[in-house]
Amino acid sequence: MSNAQGTAIMEAEEVRDTSTSQKFFNKGFEAEQGGDKLAAIEAYEAAYTADPDDPRVCFRLAYNLDLLGEEDEALHLYEEAGRAERPSLNALINLAVMYEDRGLYAQAERCLRQVLSTDPNHPRARLFIKDVMASKAMLIDDEQEKQLEKHAAMLDTPVTDFELSVRTRNALRKMNIRTLGDLLRVTEAELRSFKNFGDASLDEIKAMLAQKTLKLGQTAEQQKEAVKQQVYDQLTDAGGDSEILGKSVNEMALSVRARKALALLNITVIGDLVLKTEAELMGVKNFGMTSLTEIKQCLIDMGLNLRQLDTE
Repeated sequence: MSNAQGTAIMEAEEVRDTSTSQKFFNKGFEAEQGGDKLAAIEAYEAAYTADPDDPRVCFRLAYNLDLLGEEDEALHLYEEAGRAERPSLNALINLAVMYEDRGLYAQAERCLRQVLSTDPNHPRARLFIKDVMASKAMLIDDEQEKQLEKHAAMLDTPVTDFELSVRTRNALRKMNIRTLGDLLRVTEAELRSFKNFGDASLDEIKAMLAQKTLKLGQTAEQQKEAVKQQVYDQLTDAGGDSEILGKSVNEMALSVRARKALALLNITVIGDLVLKTEAELMGVKNFGMTSLTEIKQCLIDMGLNLRQLDTE
């Protein structure tokens, strides 16, 4: 052992006056048993000054401070006691209770798990951890509900609240697009399909949404998944073959013009086709009513339909 290491150990031993600490600890415990909490705290504080590394002192001082409402000091001391090599289980439980009172459920759970790892049948720990887990779940539910409410409020924002030109606002009004949520439900192709809706208005809307890290058709994928599941369920309930959705559109008796239109939309299987709306198809350049009627009839023959836009 080097001289420096020996000096450090001697200094550490000099800091920890265990005999003086024990004397004041006994005095504090006697006062505590006699109901004199102030005298007990004074003695425990002297014991803590003499030996701050004694977990017994930390716990008794924390406990009595906690009874007098000195929660911040008690919490600090409970945390010190909990960091001991063999912490008091009661110190960990009291610390967990304080954490729970402050809404720190993860920390409370960690303390109780530490108790149960030592004593799996500890009655107070088993009781408290049920409360902590229930409070933790409730907090998560509350946070999720708040996020949903905040998101719903954002989607309900009228498009008239945004800086859009009169022409664009009028176009959206004619399309019955009233809110931000309405915009997120339509795709670029659907907007283009409306009469007199030009590139300038489209670019204006896309720029406005980009500022809010949003984009046209953002909720379309969720809707399509729901529609896809609905189509599968309908086919199954009707005794149909759901495997038909995975078949190529080339197996449909379509004209060359209609097939080219589907290719422009990257529609390769029938399952992709039924997720499209009439507006999306009509938004494709040179896609006319004849091709639309042709596709709809083929789908009807198979017991299917194109996706319907929400009207609410």
